[in-house]
Amino acid sequence: MTEFIVNNWRSGVEILILWVVLYQLWRVFSVTRGAKILCSVVLVLAVVTVIAYLLKLEVIVWILVHSAVGIAAILVILFQSEIRLALTRLGNDSWFSFSKVQKLEFTEELHDAVVKLSNKRIGALIAIEREMSLKEYAENGVKIDAEFSPELTVTIFFPLTALHDGGVIVSKNRLAHAGCVFPLSQNALSDRTLGLRHRAAVGLSEETDAVAIVVSEETGNISIAIGGELERNLSGAEFKSRIEKIFIPDDDEKDEDEADDDPQLDSEVDGLDSSDSDMVSD
Repeated sequence: MTEFIVNNWRSGVEILILWVVLYQLWRVFSVTRGAKILCSVVLVLAVVTVIAYLLKLEVIVWILVHSAVGIAAILVILFQSEIRLALTRLGNDSWFSFSKVQKLEFTEELHDAVVKLSNKRIGALIAIEREMSLKEYAENGVKIDAEFSPELTVTIFFPLTALHDGGVIVSKNRLAHAGCVFPLSQNALSDRTLGLRHRAAVGLSEETDAVAIVVSEETGNISIAIGGELERNLSGAEFKSRIEKIFIPDDDEKDEDEADDDPQLDSEVDGLDSSDSDMVSD
């Protein structure tokens, strides 16, 4: 056994290094929308290659070997957005580095701000940065860098103000930028009458891991876009519950169950009707 370890310890180190690299690649790619497709393509190529070598299919092996560089280039082109976002994620700190108290305070203020916007029927688009940086979209907006508050949020989105047209970016519980333009979703939404705010929210959530919140100007309807999916027709209480599940770990929620005796807001918001066509630029 000792002799075997001495003679093969390098192989063990190589396997360990490869495992760590592959695990880290999967970790950063797992949050992107093309992760499953990319993994499936790589898995199919790996299986075909192994079978070809085992069955000594020389022609297929020759084709795979000589086209490996081309296949890799094609994968890079097809999944360039996923690769870019994965690399971006490597250099960013987690939003959850904040303390439990800070997260609770932020979700409470966010809930208050969105409910006020909804009750006043003020259209809004709020993007909350998580692990992936939104710097690319912040550059086309106006830097605010202020403590997040319901009053400031309502003021920014109040009609006829200079910054009400675009979206707001919240980074590390601070209102970082306003008047930002987000990418529109290229996928067909279930309701074709949805306006640009909703399409921009879904588009941003497809390209990043940000949580995008939309308040409809016409109906006051609250929606959340995350992972390319749009959750609509949320009441104030439903919105608060959903936001807490997203931003506060389960352990933290359990710790706060006994201390939090305040009743949740139960104001219901009317469903989004077919006439809703609120835009980023109203």
